[in-house]
Amino acid sequence: MGASLYEPINVYKPLAPDIGIVDGPLEYLTVSGLKLPLPFTTRMTVVRLSSGDLFLHSPIKFDARLAEELQGVGRVRHLVSPNQFHYAHIGEWAAAFPDTITWASPRVRQRARARHVAVDFKRDLEVSSPEEWRREIDQVLFPGGYFKEFIFFHKASRTLILTDAIINIELDKISEPWRTATKLTGMYHPRGQIFFGMRLPLLVQRRKAKAAIGRIHSWQPQRIVLSHGRCFDADADKVIRRIFGAPPYGG
Repeated sequence: MGASLYEPINVYKPLAPDIGIVDGPLEYLTVSGLKLPLPFTTRMTVVRLSSGDLFLHSPIKFDARLAEELQGVGRVRHLVSPNQFHYAHIGEWAAAFPDTITWASPRVRQRARARHVAVDFKRDLEVSSPEEWRREIDQVLFPGGYFKEFIFFHKASRTLILTDAIINIELDKISEPWRTATKLTGMYHPRGQIFFGMRLPLLVQRRKAKAAIGRIHSWQPQRIVLSHGRCFDADADKVIRRIFGAPPYGG
């Protein structure tokens, strides 16, 4: 029961000026301390800020050659956990770059402690973007109950940066029985869909969902970068309307 990687891995791939992605190795879903035979691909987004500092969104497993390559792009500075499920390798990057700022998402500290993952978060993500990247990256906390996550928007490239809010698995990259299971969830390419664990909480938290979706529409993104599956390189507005619905306040 395997999965195919987005080769080459551990290599910086530019998307637009000052933003790129790095596809990483496979990870495996762990439940109650047990590693399930369910492999999934990983992806980190890298933004170079005007200060020369790098914003690493959902850092993948540390790789020394990749770290060296990124130092040619900018200074590794911000290690960002966008939700409580994307944090496991932040400690590895922080150990290699002691001057970095590690940014915590809601509940991630508790989850790391429960799983005995060594990571020391220095700052907390808040509703508004911090001064360090406010001019270049906007953000919103997307509701989803236990699965809430911070969604980011790189203004210059008009790139929406997601983690698990949308999953778009390419079925030919996974084998059975996970291929059939993915079909049942609807989270597969070319459609893609909201992570199934978020769907019921979004219905319950309608007011918060409406505000967050309105904010996403207002950004008018041109592309969408995902952590799992194939990214949406064009027609981002149509993707957002299909998945999240029309702008709540018209438009």
